[in-house]
Amino acid sequence: MELLLIRHGLPVRRELSEGIADPELSTAGHEQAKHLAEYLSSERIDALYSSPQQRALQTAEPIALDKGLGVEVVEDVAEWDRNASFYIPVEELKATNDPRWQAMVRGEWNVDGDTMEEFRDRVVQAVEGVVARHDGHRVAISCHGGVINAYLAHVLGLPVGQGFFYPNYTSINRVMASQRGHRSVMTINETFHLRGTGLPIGLLHT
Repeated sequence: MELLLIRHGLPVRRELSEGIADPELSTAGHEQAKHLAEYLSSERIDALYSSPQQRALQTAEPIALDKGLGVEVVEDVAEWDRNASFYIPVEELKATNDPRWQAMVRGEWNVDGDTMEEFRDRVVQAVEGVVARHDGHRVAISCHGGVINAYLAHVLGLPVGQGFFYPNYTSINRVMASQRGHRSVMTINETFHLRGTGLPIGLLHT
């Protein structure tokens, strides 16, 4: 089967004094999601899954509309900061050299209390559960940068850490997965659909 791990579009910035931020997509994020759906319109997609967080669900919506699919929520592909009271796009943190960016680079920033090993185990188990249900299918999961890093690092046999690459907004990251357990990374950071749009990409720009 072919697995598409899709990072959400650009969310709004949100900082609360208490409660869970869970930001929605920005105007640019909605435009990114529309371009993503148009790019995937020529591909068969048999099932569509999403993290429970708003930015991932809203990224999946245009694909679901185009394909006539429902979106099934998978709780365990939520991001590691799902209960945080703030969301600041990482490129903003980097631009200001925010202490939270420095902690992320060191692999030390942890909002929800899980270790990186626990987070990775949760993500891998959830994604493998989806794979097991879809022999011979092409399936998309709308999720998050940390989730994508965790699963791809697992497939590539890399050590547990904060992340080995930066998934751009609405990037597609493809994995071929056999029912015998073989996993192959086919593409990383596929963002052809954003070229020439003038929309933000993330830390990396075209």
